[in-house]
Amino acid sequence: MSAALTQEVKQQFIKTFKTDPILIFSPGRINIIGEHTDYNGGFVFPAAIDKGIAAAIQKSDTGSCTAVALDLDSIIEFELDKLKPSKEGSWENYVFGVVAEIQNRNQVIGDFNIIFKGNIPGGAGMSSSAALENSVAFGLNELFDLGLTKIEMILISQKAEHNYVGVKCGIMDQYASMFGIKDNALLLDCRTIESKAYKIDFKEHQLMLMNTNVKHSLSDSAYNDRRSACESIAALLKIETLRDATEKDLEKIIDKVTPENYQKGLYVIQEIDRTQKAAKAIEENDLETLGALIYASHNGLQNQYKVSCDELDFLITQAKKNKHVLGARMMGGGFGGCTINLIAKTEAKEFAEVASKAYYKKFNKECSVYFIELSEGTHLVEGK
Repeated sequence: MSAALTQEVKQQFIKTFKTDPILIFSPGRINIIGEHTDYNGGFVFPAAIDKGIAAAIQKSDTGSCTAVALDLDSIIEFELDKLKPSKEGSWENYVFGVVAEIQNRNQVIGDFNIIFKGNIPGGAGMSSSAALENSVAFGLNELFDLGLTKIEMILISQKAEHNYVGVKCGIMDQYASMFGIKDNALLLDCRTIESKAYKIDFKEHQLMLMNTNVKHSLSDSAYNDRRSACESIAALLKIETLRDATEKDLEKIIDKVTPENYQKGLYVIQEIDRTQKAAKAIEENDLETLGALIYASHNGLQNQYKVSCDELDFLITQAKKNKHVLGARMMGGGFGGCTINLIAKTEAKEFAEVASKAYYKKFNKECSVYFIELSEGTHLVEGK
């Protein structure tokens, strides 16, 4: 957590609203493996990170609410009984959505002011959106003594994304951001919404992120398309989600689905299996196997699920050329964002420089490198 970030948000709140706020920090997340499996009832393997969103929140006595996005130098006033989605892609939809979903549960909240700022790189696939949703849900719960559990809060955040943002996301991002444990990754069963914590200490190796600094515009619509393809395959198989399918089951309906959708279904079934194997590899400290599973995950995302892009694939090719990188894959919804690399600590800096140079030469664009630490989930920094 960045103490400087939370203090900056606090000072700005006091300056703007002349009162002391409640302070919340809500982290972004990485995902070691298990991509696009959460909305299929499968397993994912995320961890909260030391980058996130700091939010300052307090009651308002002006008869309306004010939300300020410091990063964007953007401010909006709204009334609680007149909420409706703003234009597509607007940051305020994350705030409005959470407020609306809390009200849909017949919870009574009063007027409030909120200021927030993040240090998660935008479009990096580290889920700044879930961090923002969780900070609003957690802050309002604290401010108005709503008595919501953390599970209820993440379901509110997820519904906000579905109904106000228009992305039919699974539960992984919100869960990882809310329930993160320092120095641990969480093997999350997205059906039961229960997780097992795995201490992450790769000894001589570490995780490193490389951001393509691109986000291709079709990501949200393509995400929803993939979800509906998976749901239609599950319906054909008369099962709840692809979590319940085997490769043999899928073969039985090969003539009823397009070849493209068959591959998407196959990817999901295989990725759910890979994620469970990855947890076992971590438990046994078998980093070679973990790395191979991570590479296989990218291969599936690129060639079967088709959510990668040239920039991501290029960085994975660079990783494969370097024997010190045990595994690498794209991370997040796709079409841009970061690769996650499992690399020898002593070689990380040099690999980052070589790959960045090659990337710039190829795309005439910088890529960014992040070394992250695994942190605790959404929490109160300063109370009432």
